[in-house]
Amino acid sequence: MISGRPPRRPGHEQRVFLLALAGGLPGVVLTAILLWIGDYPAKVLWTILPLLAMVWIGVALSLRERVARPLQTLANLLAALREEDFSVRGRAARGRDALSEAMAEVNALSATLREQRLGALEATVLVRKVMDEIDVAIFSFDKAGRLRLVNRAGERLLAQPAERARGSPAAALGLQDCLDGPVPRNLDLALPGGGGRWELRRGTFRQEGQTHRLLVLSDLSRALRREERQAWQRLIRVIGHELNNSLAPIKSIAGSLADLLDRDPRPADWQEDMGRGLEVIAARADALSRFMDGYARLARLPEPRPAEVNLETLIRRVAGLETRLPVAVRPGPPVRIQADADQIEQLLINLVHNAVDAVAETRGGVRIGWVRIAEGPLLVEVRVEDEGPGIPDTTNLFVPFFTTKRNGSGIGLVLSRQIAEAHGGTLTLENRREGAGCLARLRLPI
Repeated sequence: MISGRPPRRPGHEQRVFLLALAGGLPGVVLTAILLWIGDYPAKVLWTILPLLAMVWIGVALSLRERVARPLQTLANLLAALREEDFSVRGRAARGRDALSEAMAEVNALSATLREQRLGALEATVLVRKVMDEIDVAIFSFDKAGRLRLVNRAGERLLAQPAERARGSPAAALGLQDCLDGPVPRNLDLALPGGGGRWELRRGTFRQEGQTHRLLVLSDLSRALRREERQAWQRLIRVIGHELNNSLAPIKSIAGSLADLLDRDPRPADWQEDMGRGLEVIAARADALSRFMDGYARLARLPEPRPAEVNLETLIRRVAGLETRLPVAVRPGPPVRIQADADQIEQLLINLVHNAVDAVAETRGGVRIGWVRIAEGPLLVEVRVEDEGPGIPDTTNLFVPFFTTKRNGSGIGLVLSRQIAEAHGGTLTLENRREGAGCLARLRLPI
């Protein structure tokens, strides 16, 4: 029965051996013929011919060994590189022949891979060190949802060491909700190591050809408590400052009036002094009342009730409300936004009022206009420019009750920024680049 398999081809060493035999065959045959036709005894012929055959086969075997041995050495070197053993080196790498050049290249490759391996190990150690030191919980899950990597902050959050937690499913660790849903987002978690408000971020990476999910949890509770404490400190400092400014003169004048009433006899103009003192007390009380009303306005800002607003109509109405000087309106593209018209109008009135106040000294002009912002999300930018003296210091512009005006309340810009942020926008103030004055930019989503 004839098999359908193709005949097995000889290996590289066998082909070299056969080629060596074929190369020496003509010489062996010619030598045998010369010995045979020569006048040699039969004993000599049967002694020389086997020796000739042995030398012929020995040279062929030696040639095969000379070719196969370096290839085996190269194979061993490459196998060591595949096993990440970079300490093995080839010895025949000092000559100038092709074999020496091949050995030298393999040795150079081994040295390069060793350096890269050391660099990767050092980078991995550095990354793990950084992960362990940062105060952010980091988790890595494989595609089956099992924990593969966790840092020290994550260990504290899980209340168990990494060796015991590794391999556990996310549901058993209480982190299954973190692997689903949109990101980034804030969520409340109650884990064995602690609970609170957390910021969740999630990503993916590949390791050993497998997709892993990276989970990062940042504790917001501590930062929120710190910000809350600082806010209370600022609030108490501002309120205490204003109360002292009002109560100190009230206390002083009240004491003076009490002394005046206790005098016997009283001065002739004691009634006038009494009246002036009561007027000062009433004025300071009114100032304190206005101060508290300003705080109440900041705290009572209602949620916006969005409706479709024609921006051009709104801007022209605000410009017409200012009677101290004409406010120039720069036309822009037709834009309709979803916003609370009353709140946006109050915001623009504050900006225009401040701009007109700024140009009272320089007798400059005030302009208001709007443009579309092409890059990023679709936005409209309302610009209020004045030709006043500019802003000497922009760091305290949005600090409550900070004002550079003699009779200013210090809440207009703070209230305006709250309105802008409640509508998903921003409000910034800066000095104009092309001349003196200030530029207010209000950006709102379309």
